Amino acid sequence: MPALCRDCLAEFDHGTRCPSCGRPRIVRHDELWDLSIAHMDCDAFYATVEKRENPELADKPVIVGGGKRGVVSTACYVARIRGVRSAMPMFQAMKLCPDAVVVKPRMELYVEVSRQIRALMEELTPAIEPLSLDEAFLDLTGTARLHGHPPAVMMARLVKRMREELGVTGSVGLSHNKFLAKIASDLDKPHGFSVIGKAETADFLRPKSVRMIWGVGMASQESLERAGIRTFEDLLRWEQRDLIARFGSMGQRLWHLARGEDTRRVMRNAPIKSISNETTFNEDTGDHDLLDGHLWRMCEKVSDRAKAKGMAGRVVTLKVKRADFKLITRRQSLGDATQMADRIYRVARGMLDGLERQGPWRLLGAGISDLVAADQADRGGDLLDPDAGKRAAAERATDAIRARFGETAIVKGRGLR
Repeated sequence: MPALCRDCLAEFDHGTRCPSCGRPRIVRHDELWDLSIAHMDCDAFYATVEKRENPELADKPVIVGGGKRGVVSTACYVARIRGVRSAMPMFQAMKLCPDAVVVKPRMELYVEVSRQIRALMEELTPAIEPLSLDEAFLDLTGTARLHGHPPAVMMARLVKRMREELGVTGSVGLSHNKFLAKIASDLDKPHGFSVIGKAETADFLRPKSVRMIWGVGMASQESLERAGIRTFEDLLRWEQRDLIARFGSMGQRLWHLARGEDTRRVMRNAPIKSISNETTFNEDTGDHDLLDGHLWRMCEKVSDRAKAKGMAGRVVTLKVKRADFKLITRRQSLGDATQMADRIYRVARGMLDGLERQGPWRLLGAGISDLVAADQADRGGDLLDPDAGKRAAAERATDAIRARFGETAIVKGRGLR
């Protein structure tokens, strides 16, 4: 059976230890040299970077997140053993792990490390589909001739270089499609390398929970359970037409995934669906001026990101969470797309004013979606708002000044609240 040493990258056929270096960290599989769709997921990325930056944190539980009213962005594996999970409220995480070291997120640092990882990936294949800063799909089909080694070896080399050159670790899933590669990367974290071959797909999936399906949220899981679907074996009992009748377009996807079928290609430039920003307050608030200041700053960040990406949105979204954790989302479609902070803010502010009596709030967020190219945005005037053009011109001038002299060169009064 083909085998690979993950430490020295030796390729061999038998033995429980590497014949070259004698180490036991090997991966073996009948299809090891034939599979070419990979998913690489960094291990507790933000926390790992923080430990790299501060070696004194190496053996300590580290949580990257906000204040006591915020949520966990990432927890290292020492903290995860105590039950801490991403998106968990900070107060709950601190109850589970009171000795944790809490570090505020440093996105600029994480983005830079992510770029360095991406550069290593680019040496392997141009077919890279990032899912976030710390994970991506890679299609290495046809690259064996270029590199002189099969994709499995090159993925092992990638995570080895990440560890040695960048000080971060990752887990690899290798299979014959994206769905299974993503599942495989979660099977042996951290520092994992798992393979799901074509021949074993049906037997592997049959007893597994449908909760393994990427993108199936809590609401969908509850709908599946109400239909008696808890495992892939349960899904296999349904006819395709019945799944579609019960679950709509998701039913067709479920029918194919139950059989391990996924025809999606690794897309280098997968479209961005939305741009958003949100914050969780240290204390619930209904303070009008405080909310207004936060909302403006969020809309300004959304606008900055849209401008940087050359995009604009046809829909403005407002998200708020009450003190009882009930999440409320409001959306408003625009006559034409926009990337201007002023316009995004005014629409979001109108929606927030309509919810004023339902506060106080513990979370506030704003964003745009239904994205289009920037040249399709903000082209016409607004008959109901004759000053909109002047404000847009002023915002463009402000952008130019901030680009030259820094983000704090010009700050709106409401942004200081």
